[in-house]
Amino acid sequence: MTKKQLQETTEYLKSKGFDKPEIGIVLGTGLGKLVEEIENPIVAHYNHIPFFPMATVEFHSGKLIYGEIEGKKVVVMQGRFHLYEGYDFIDITYPIRAMHELGIKKLLISNAAGSINLDLKKGDLMLIEDHINLQGGSPLAFKDVAQFGDRFVDMSEPYNPEMRRMLTEIAEKKQIPLKKGVYVSVVGPQLETKAEYRYLKIIGADAVGMSTVPEVIVANHLRLPIVAISVITDEGNPDNLKPVNLDDIIRVAGETEPKMIALFKELIKEL
Repeated sequence: MTKKQLQETTEYLKSKGFDKPEIGIVLGTGLGKLVEEIENPIVAHYNHIPFFPMATVEFHSGKLIYGEIEGKKVVVMQGRFHLYEGYDFIDITYPIRAMHELGIKKLLISNAAGSINLDLKKGDLMLIEDHINLQGGSPLAFKDVAQFGDRFVDMSEPYNPEMRRMLTEIAEKKQIPLKKGVYVSVVGPQLETKAEYRYLKIIGADAVGMSTVPEVIVANHLRLPIVAISVITDEGNPDNLKPVNLDDIIRVAGETEPKMIALFKELIKEL
């Protein structure tokens, strides 16, 4: 990745009409319906955007969409990239850098996750307060990172406290239950064994997934305030572990998504 590549990417998007977006949004597995709320959408397919990785997962649609939600200019990633697809950390986080280059000032992230804390049930929403990186690497561990920002990035508050407070208040007002917890990111794509669920609980995780953490690290590198919500799609009880069905995960994500959309829309309005 070079500054010149980022410039080419953003010049292409500006030529398509991506004009000074204020808010970037990353949509997780089975959570693509927020795009239906975008007014006057302009769509750029990943495979047409210079230097963008290509989407390979069948349920990730691979589009960058620009438009307005609640009167704010937004740019939305419908489909994200994962280590388990064979991408590296630079690829996975390239779109975050591109959105920042376009001008976003805030980043909203969603993902589907499995619960480790058994107070979290299928269909719950969890506001991410902190995370654990078990992906075995960092999107900042490359030679020229200092050209893009500080090499050593503070992660004492990776998720913006003010936006977390706002979301908590919005959830209370709308009577949408919003739990809180620590998200752990693993490589995948295989799901966890019973022993792994026990281990993740011991180290302090409430929910587990295969995304989000690289994007959050890069957003912190760019000093971009982030808020993130996990949709709990399956439960990892090691004492009663049931086989997980991907169709079931997508179904639960789809059923829970309207609550997440309601929270994000209200937050966008208030930002």
